[in-house]
Amino acid sequence: MDTTSLLNHLLDQGKIALEPASFLYQVPSPLPEDWDFGRVEGMLLGLAIGDALGNTTESLLPAYRKHTYGEIRDYLPNRYANGRPVGLPSDDSQMAFWTLEQLLEDNRLVPDHLARKFSQQQIFGIGNTVRAFLRSYKDQGLPWEQSGQPTAGNGALMRIAPVLIPHLRRPSPALWADAALAGMITHNDRASNACCVAYIHLLWECLRLKQAPEPSWWVDTFVTTARELEGNTSYTSRNPALSYEGPLWQFVDQEVRLAIKQNWSTLEACERWYSGAYLLETMPCVLYILVRHGDNPEEAIARAVNDTKDNDTIAAIVGAAVGALHGRAGLPARWVSNLLGRTTADDDWHIFELIESAKQTFWQADPPLTSD
Repeated sequence: MDTTSLLNHLLDQGKIALEPASFLYQVPSPLPEDWDFGRVEGMLLGLAIGDALGNTTESLLPAYRKHTYGEIRDYLPNRYANGRPVGLPSDDSQMAFWTLEQLLEDNRLVPDHLARKFSQQQIFGIGNTVRAFLRSYKDQGLPWEQSGQPTAGNGALMRIAPVLIPHLRRPSPALWADAALAGMITHNDRASNACCVAYIHLLWECLRLKQAPEPSWWVDTFVTTARELEGNTSYTSRNPALSYEGPLWQFVDQEVRLAIKQNWSTLEACERWYSGAYLLETMPCVLYILVRHGDNPEEAIARAVNDTKDNDTIAAIVGAAVGALHGRAGLPARWVSNLLGRTTADDDWHIFELIESAKQTFWQADPPLTSD
């Protein structure tokens, strides 16, 4: 069964937490004729770089991190590389590039194969939701479509970017189906599934843009899509000073627009709504960093690394977006050259090999459709 049919089946059965919105049946706009795969290289490397820059100080409050390490603009010495200041992965880039591995092995998304891949190797810094998924899928033997957890964490969003790669030549609604299905494997929650599809739409549009968009574009693009997909939900802010209860898209819409109006720094804004792994915090942080610094990849990733608590994941998500917009050439060369490219403890350079394989498989070996 193709993924579009599979998504329709799961929607009919009520097994995926997602609204059967008309957006899911829209055909993505084609990429420009002069489009270059360097944009996808930038997306994937931006994700890996953001993760690697952040994961050595993950979960620290920004003020404590700054007091201890100063402004982080490069990789910190890493005990898993004999103290060298190089870029190593955590679960964010591990699971993203394992997703790319599965896409290459099957030439398309196969959700059960992806779930199996997630369960086969050690995950660095594994989150509670993915751990619960593994108990359901691996230990209890539940099928993949029953193993995703109903939690609004950012663990699906952080790894979702590669699912757009098989669709570069032939965009179709299967792109949205792949985003929803790949996300629900671990996080079968309305906010998470809506964020995954809306973020893939945002990344797709970033790949198509010729230049950095107007600041409000980031919010408009995400909210317009997520509003349709999330449905009737109720999430609550963890900040007692923000008495919000309602859908994630609405919180993002009102809070990020308020931050724009007030011209808050990214630190001020992210401290207002917090910046943990909860999507009600992650998503406004990501979007506001892009609003402020989407035209400057280095500054966008640096602000995510320095100004948020769950900094590796937020920087990975931001990094994928600015990488898709600016391409590999737009990322600082020192960050790319000092990235070891691992997905496990000792497979140096592997992500670069996967990127090249993706280029050969899904771009160069797959000519565009031509009209008769």
